[in-house]
Amino acid sequence: MEEKTNKVPQATSKRLPLYYRFIQKFANSGKERISSQELSEAMKIDPATIRRDFSYFGALGKKGYGYDVRRLLEFFRKTLDQDEVTNVALIGVGSLGNAFLKYNFQKNHNTRIVVAFDPNVEDGGSDSNGIPIFRPDELEERLSGYHVEMAILTVPSRAAQEMADRLAALGVKGILNFAPVRLSVPEGVRVHSIDLSVEMQALIYAIRNDEKST
Repeated sequence: MEEKTNKVPQATSKRLPLYYRFIQKFANSGKERISSQELSEAMKIDPATIRRDFSYFGALGKKGYGYDVRRLLEFFRKTLDQDEVTNVALIGVGSLGNAFLKYNFQKNHNTRIVVAFDPNVEDGGSDSNGIPIFRPDELEERLSGYHVEMAILTVPSRAAQEMADRLAALGVKGILNFAPVRLSVPEGVRVHSIDLSVEMQALIYAIRNDEKST
């Protein structure tokens, strides 16, 4: 399977795990090949977008044949490093943080929260769903023992930048930020921010526009 090394747009990168999930479903159902139209109908994504996304990775399919499901599955497993486990630290164990601890990426066997930090924990640490929780002032002392590559920030805005600075200094390469603030990080560290209030407003706007057009 020929692969390209073109820079992949962020929008495409965000869709890759979704492609992998749906291709897994096709494989589990015994499907041997699929078209971009079939994948489009399952995922509710325009087939032209799917073909464009796939084109960044070279010849994944054949014209008139479509895509071989097993080959696609193997490609996305390799591309997304599904055979390697990524250890994640959770910073902030409030309501949202607790939800992450309970879920702990149960459907993603290659991702797991291995340690958490929260200021409301007593000295000496605590435990939730088998995950140790320590105070934030122990971050530098504790984090290195868990081989963490990524962190989830569910902290108040006032604490987000400080925690991002400390995580970056400890070698964390990726931060999923739920604090409604823009983070500044060194080159080599990626931040994906999810502002729930902005997402909600965008959804409301889309609904209102749908209503006006009908």
